[in-house]
Amino acid sequence: MKKPRSGGGWKAIGYTLRKANEAGWIPFWQAMRSKNTCKTCAVGMGGQKGGMVNESGSFPEFCKKSLQAVTADLQKGIPEAFWKTYSLPQLEKFSPRQLEHSGRLVLPVRYKAGSQYYETIDWDTALTTIADKLCGSKPDESFWYFSGRSSNEAGFLLQLFARLYGTNNINNCSYYCHQASGVGLNSSLGTGTATLVLEDLEHADLVFLIGGNPASNHPRLMSSLKAVRRRGGQVVVINPAIELGLVNFRVPSDPRSLLWGTKIASTYVQPNIGGDLALLTGIAKRVLELGGADRHFLNTHCQDVDAWEASLKAHTWDDLVQKSGVAQRQIEEIAEIYLRSKNTVFSWTMGITHHANGVANVQAIANLALSRGMVGKPHAGLLPIRGHSNVQGIGSVGVTPKLKQVIFDRLQSEFGLELPTQTGLDTLSCMEGARAGTLKNGFCLGGNLYGSNPDAKFAGEALRELDLMVYLNTTLNTGHAHGLAKETLILPVLARDEEPQSTTQESMFNFVRLSDGGKARHEGPRSEVSVIATLADKVLGQSGPIEWKQLENTDRIREMIAKVVPGYEQLEATNQTGKEFQIVGRTFHTPQFPTESGLAQLHTHEIPDLPLGEGQLRLMTIRSEGQFNTVVYEEEDLYRGQERRDVILVHPDDIRQLGLKNDQRVTVTSTAGRMDAIIVKSYEEIRPGNAMMYYPEANVLVPRQADPQSKTPAFKNIPISLSRSREAANASA
Repeated sequence: MKKPRSGGGWKAIGYTLRKANEAGWIPFWQAMRSKNTCKTCAVGMGGQKGGMVNESGSFPEFCKKSLQAVTADLQKGIPEAFWKTYSLPQLEKFSPRQLEHSGRLVLPVRYKAGSQYYETIDWDTALTTIADKLCGSKPDESFWYFSGRSSNEAGFLLQLFARLYGTNNINNCSYYCHQASGVGLNSSLGTGTATLVLEDLEHADLVFLIGGNPASNHPRLMSSLKAVRRRGGQVVVINPAIELGLVNFRVPSDPRSLLWGTKIASTYVQPNIGGDLALLTGIAKRVLELGGADRHFLNTHCQDVDAWEASLKAHTWDDLVQKSGVAQRQIEEIAEIYLRSKNTVFSWTMGITHHANGVANVQAIANLALSRGMVGKPHAGLLPIRGHSNVQGIGSVGVTPKLKQVIFDRLQSEFGLELPTQTGLDTLSCMEGARAGTLKNGFCLGGNLYGSNPDAKFAGEALRELDLMVYLNTTLNTGHAHGLAKETLILPVLARDEEPQSTTQESMFNFVRLSDGGKARHEGPRSEVSVIATLADKVLGQSGPIEWKQLENTDRIREMIAKVVPGYEQLEATNQTGKEFQIVGRTFHTPQFPTESGLAQLHTHEIPDLPLGEGQLRLMTIRSEGQFNTVVYEEEDLYRGQERRDVILVHPDDIRQLGLKNDQRVTVTSTAGRMDAIIVKSYEEIRPGNAMMYYPEANVLVPRQADPQSKTPAFKNIPISLSRSREAANASA
């Protein structure tokens, strides 16, 4: 397929019209305009400001990702006949898109080892089965995994249930995406979230966009970047691949941008995959050489300044250039751009965190910002661009293996609870525990745990070792076909805009929104909160101080959250006022850091080599314009000009050097696994020596190597080899 000349624009409008027509114009419009938070990324919109409205009150704020999530929830229900028609071997052959478009889950279903089919069951049977299994097992034989699309109320309630059941094996999807951001920022600043508000971003005069592609994955951020450029600001994009939407983007809601487009990147630099730490270190080194460091800020508000400066001086330019893949002169030019800026925002996504040194990458970004005092002032700061709409809120309300001490203490003192103190397992450790047989039961609140995992073969093996797996979902995903325990239950739950009561979510700008809920579209699905409260009552009863049935009321849950979660004190008043709020203490408009010393911490780093064997390439997994995280809505990747997903994007120079041809089928091999009959696609926009393949399908190739500090797997910088496919040598697509 032919690539468009810009992102967004008329094609996006046309797609919107088609999907709205498929879903029905009236229900589509009602869903988009309802007072519910957007169901996709954490940029956020909606809530009490009204649908298609952002935190600043801008209208219309709307994107393809929002559209896809809304129309997915408007699907017809999966009929009972579906489960009798399609066997597990058949479901295993479904693509991620086919599973997503099978319809809404409306009936509880169960799979038992030895069967070829799921069977439909009633809700009482489903909940009793789960409760009996939990009551008959040791608490630490279970793990509890949370999606970032669930509400604060459901997340808080389920983690409370799990802890009072007796385990801290509680984790969320951030361990496979932005956990490195939280760990890195906490170690540098004492807080793990963005240090700025939306207005700060739009009024910066320089934005660094590192290792991300918001044109595809967070399209509403493009409005903010458009605002920066229109005001005369600059955007420096750091990415191994040139992404179309980051070069030119047509914002559909802005007539001027729609007609003529908006140039996004003022400077575009392509390091090698894994070269970010060397590049960031080089920029900081040059800032220091040019005398651009803010001495007053560093000496007043930072610690270990001398060690940091000595480390920068010790790094040689030859080493930094070799390890980054970026010429010294280009590094110097970026530093000079930074030095001319008065207000700089540093933003990044998983191109930074998905590395074996992800935390170090984030710390290096923080170092660079601190070097010129770009933290603790208006219109500047640090911005991890979060994925799921409430992944940050889920973390805030305690979905983590280790509770913040203040939350732990308040839960015990305010409500008389006795919480477990043993060390909980992170997500990858839970999978390893399942594979080893030390964990017996898994509970997933949304998401696709199987599809999110590195080493897909291992993930399937691990989940098959479990005695019980429980999934709460709205639609089918690959985990329901490949992530089956000896007994697996899928419980259909309501979408956010179908909840019978209001719920809350937190944006990546630390803004808490209130979603009104709405009328259920199908009989059968239940509220997440109702399912959790009912199950907790069955397992724990009224033996403790918590009356679980009362906690089916989300007002009561918010009262508890307000009492125990720092910054969420205003949440209790939300029950009466409906007022949304910015979380206190996370936005730094003054340099006051919540660390033990009150000072920001500068870090030093050894820069890893990027070794490759002869004929090898560096691989990074990527998302397409037609998907959101593990959910594939469309097979095509419009902005990259790809019609299918079983491809590897390789620079034409590498294709020639490897003795291959465009459209040839190859076998791709890593230390973790192999993929056969993959189609080589010539792609000039990727830096030579590097390659891209689509996530989650390419997870087969991703080793279980993780950053030691954050436990985030390295989905980027994977050495791979290509060879002619035996099954289809020289065949074309």
